Order: sequence, then C-alpha cells, then structure tokens
Amino acid sequence: MIDLVYHERMDLRHLGYLVALVREEHFGRAARACHVSQPTLSSGIRRLESEVGFPIVRRSQRYEGLTPEGETVLEWARRILADVGGLDAELDAMRGGLSGQLRIGAIPTSLACVSLLTTPLSATHPGITVTVQSLNSRQIERGLHDFELELGITYLDSEPLTGVRAVTLYEEQYVLLTDATGPLGGREEATWAEAAALPLCLLTADMQNRRIVDGIFHEAGAHPRPTIETNSVSTMFAHVRDGPWSSVMAHAWLHVFDVPGGMRAIPLVEPVATRTVGLVWLDRDPEPILARALLGVAGDVDLERQLTRLRRRV
Repeated sequence: MIDLVYHERMDLRHLGYLVALVREEHFGRAARACHVSQPTLSSGIRRLESEVGFPIVRRSQRYEGLTPEGETVLEWARRILADVGGLDAELDAMRGGLSGQLRIGAIPTSLACVSLLTTPLSATHPGITVTVQSLNSRQIERGLHDFELELGITYLDSEPLTGVRAVTLYEEQYVLLTDATGPLGGREEATWAEAAALPLCLLTADMQNRRIVDGIFHEAGAHPRPTIETNSVSTMFAHVRDGPWSSVMAHAWLHVFDVPGGMRAIPLVEPVATRTVGLVWLDRDPEPILARALLGVAGDVDLERQLTRLRRRV
C-alpha cells in the first residue's frame, strides 16, 4: 500500500497540484487555480511521481487522465487535504474563532433559500467564507465523496444520495404561476390535470425537479406538453412573466421572485404533493467543523415556517 500520510518527504502542495489537475483537466488551468506557473505545477507533479515511484499522470502533449496507480494516489490526496483543512479549522476554533472556506453544492430549486442559512452563519462566524454552487444531485454526491464540497442541499426522498448523513430543511411545495386573467387565474387552488392543459414553460427533462414534476403529473393522469423548456429557473420565470406561458414552480423561489403584477401563484392539488429538501454531508468522522457550524445555524432557522408563511401570502 502507498504510504502517503507518513511519507516524510511528501509535500502537500504537490498533492494539491494533482487534485487541481484532475479537476481542471488542463495543466494551464490547474496552475492558475493553484496560483503558480505551469512549469511549477508540472515539476511538482513529477516530483510526486518520483517520490511514489511510478507514473501518476498519463501524458502526451496534453493531460489525458491518471494511471491506475494515480487514481489511488488521487483518492488519498483528496482525503489528506480534506483532513489537513479540517485540522486547520479545528485549531482556529480552539484559538477563538472559526475560519476557512465552506463549500456548498445546492440543487437549483433550493438556491432561493440558501441565503436564509448563510446570512446568519456569516453573522455568527465572520471568519468563514462561503462558496455556493448550483449543482444537480449527482454532482453534489460526487463533490462530497471527492472532498470538493463540505455540504450539499438536495432532495432527501427523490433519488437519494449514498454514503451521506442528512437533516431535513423543509418540504418543497408546488404552485402554478399563471396569468391572473387566464382560465385558472381566479382560483384559490388548481389541479395538476388543469395545469397540464395550459401552455407551459418547464425545466428541462435532465433536471431532477422536472422529473419530480413529471412524476406528479403522471400520478394525476395528466400529460403536459411544454412549449418552452430551460435549465434555468430565472429564465423560466422570465418567460412566464413576459409571455403567454404558465409554469409549475417550487414555492421556495417565491422568496426571491415576487409574483409579477397581473399574475398569481396558485397552490396545486389533486394530489397535494411535497418533496423533502435537506442538508447532506459525508458519512465520515470527524465531521468538518465548518459543516457543523452551518448545521448549528440550520437548527435555529425554521425554513419550513418561513417558506410556508411566504406561500400563504400569494
């Protein structure tokens, strides 16, 4: 077995170069990400190969991936760097304050409420910097297992992730965003079957939320035929605002987008459907201290109550 942890000559910078190269899949981009020159990065990786005693990177005139041995080194490199970062954060906490970068991956329909968590986190721990990326559930799963994310926000009961711990944040509900003067505009509720008959703008089929929505339409015996599809929630909202379309939208987005004048956000029934959205993190001890800090904030912020109150106003 490759003894990377205790190798007395092992340079953590070189492990960082390897992780960056795999992430960027390009020597120049990896060097820029590490704030070094390309020759410095290449030299560091060759030094790493010399220390472990075999090639790590498959090369021609460009990066072509890792050797099988390199894949093993990469797995350990990610773990080692994550553990060193976790140790630094723990030591900072012992000195009286948390610091470091907390990386969060969030499914698009949850992005609207992330600020309800990160704002109090920053107020309580001003030394923490936060990076939030819009990712699908599988990208979140991969990011956690590759130690490129500390936390994810995703569905817990639809295509659940493996190898993670989880805590519920809120139940996602669904509304029909439609013209107030349209056929359903005066209703207090609308059925999924009625919504399916409208000209619709929906998310694209590769997005998990669309698969959920399609499943609920199917449960209602309805078959929508959207004329506009997009992988951007804001683009979907703009089309509904500016054109003849209606849309099915997760209620959390009402926290960001006010319902445009002349439009209504109407609860969907028959069935009344919800999906659970929660925080996920790698099932591994010790848990990252920065992740624990956000989990502590989440315990004090009642997202369910805030979002449900917002839904009742529209």
